[in-house]
Amino acid sequence: MEQRIGSSSQPLKGEPVTGAGFDPAFIPGLTPPATEEPEDTGPEDAEAEAAETAQAEAVAAEDAVEEPATDDDEEEAPEGPVFEASDRRARIVADHRGVRLSLDDQECEFRWDEIGAVETESPRFGKRFTITVHTPERRWYPIEIEAPARSRFSEWETQLDAVLDAYFEDEAEDEAEAKSEARSDVKTDAEDTD
Repeated sequence: MEQRIGSSSQPLKGEPVTGAGFDPAFIPGLTPPATEEPEDTGPEDAEAEAAETAQAEAVAAEDAVEEPATDDDEEEAPEGPVFEASDRRARIVADHRGVRLSLDDQECEFRWDEIGAVETESPRFGKRFTITVHTPERRWYPIEIEAPARSRFSEWETQLDAVLDAYFEDEAEDEAEAKSEARSDVKTDAEDTD
C-alpha cells in the first residue's frame, strides 16, 4: 500500500482532535464534532452556580427535617415464619412480602400474587439445594444454595414449607374458593333457565 509523503493520520501539533477518537458518539456526516466548552467562566456564572447550589441544599435540608426518614426494611413485619438461606454467592428470603432471590449482584423479588409455585430439589449427591420459583406466565427462576452439610436440606425444607403454608396457600385457597363459587353460580343460573 502506498502512502503519500507528508500525509499522516496524526493531527498536527496544536490542532484539536475531532472525530471518533475524541468523541465516541461522533458519526461523520450525522453529528457535528463535540465543541470544547470555554474553561473560563465569568465570575458572574460562578456566583450564580454557587447561589443555586446553596438554595438546593437548603431545600433538601428542609425536606429532610420535615419528613422523618423511613425505610421499607424497617417497616413493621407481621409475626410469622421467615425462611432465609444463603451461601457465599446466592441468597433466598421468603417472608410476608414474598420471595427474594439474589445471586452475586443480581436480584429479583416476587410478591405472593406473582408466584404460581415454589419447587425444591435436593440432590442425591452433593450439597447444592435448588429452589425454583415458577410464575403464572410459565417462567421459572432457579437458584442453588450450597449447604454447609446435607443435614440442612430437611431443615430448610420444613422452614420453607412453614412460610408457604402461612402466606402462599391462603391466596391459592381464596382463588380456589372464588372459582368454585363462580362455577356454582353458573350451574344455578343454568338450572334456573331450564
